[in-house]
Amino acid sequence: MSVNQQDLDPDSTTDVEDVADAEEELIKKCEEMWKDMEELSLLIMQVKCLTAELSQWQKETPEMIPLNEEILVTLGKEEFQKLRHDLELVLSTIQSNNEKLKEDLEREQKWLDEQQQILESLNVLQNELKQQVVTFSESRIFNELKTKMHDIKEYKEKLLVTLGEFLEDHFPLPDRNIKKKKLLLQRRQWHPTPVLLHGKSHGQRSLKDIQESTAQLITLHEMLEILLNRLFGVPHDPYVKISDSFWPPYIELLLRNGIALRHPEDPTRIRLEAFHQ
Repeated sequence: MSVNQQDLDPDSTTDVEDVADAEEELIKKCEEMWKDMEELSLLIMQVKCLTAELSQWQKETPEMIPLNEEILVTLGKEEFQKLRHDLELVLSTIQSNNEKLKEDLEREQKWLDEQQQILESLNVLQNELKQQVVTFSESRIFNELKTKMHDIKEYKEKLLVTLGEFLEDHFPLPDRNIKKKKLLLQRRQWHPTPVLLHGKSHGQRSLKDIQESTAQLITLHEMLEILLNRLFGVPHDPYVKISDSFWPPYIELLLRNGIALRHPEDPTRIRLEAFHQ
């Protein structure tokens, strides 16, 4: 059989691999056995050392201390001195810790006292500032309200003057020979009770005088003031009886534009629309 044929023989290849595996397994077993022998050698050496030490102790005789009173007192004093020394060390340590704690306590107490003083000072300052703020706020609010009321009063007077001039210029009476009455509505303030249209000392008439008079018409300005006085003076019954002094076209003007309203049950009575509500 040629060499090439041997290389190609599968049985020959398998034998070679088996031999290699067996050789490797044998080497591993040898190494394990060698390791076990080394450990056994160490154990043997330890046994020899212990045996020699035991033999040495067996040869020696322990020294017995005579149990007389002097020796016992001496031993007791030594133990007592040792114990005393240990206790002194413990006491010194405790005293040192106590001193440190005492210093810490004094330092914390001092800090607490300082904080307490600061807190009291801040409380006093807060109370003073609170009083100042309250006083300043009340005074400031009062002055602001006073200024606003003054501005509103001036604006109101300006509006009433403008309204009076507008009504006199654009809504005159049909007969220009009738003397026009200036009511100076801009100088009035609306009170919870009816106010007079005109002072009697100046030849002016009250609401009752106007309603009872049938010989003279009143201006639209006067009609509005009568309705306005009734609305604010008697809010629970704001209706006014239509008299001959009310010029019908002006009544119709007020009704058509929603400025005045008729009584739902009495068409001869009208009221001013409550625009302020």
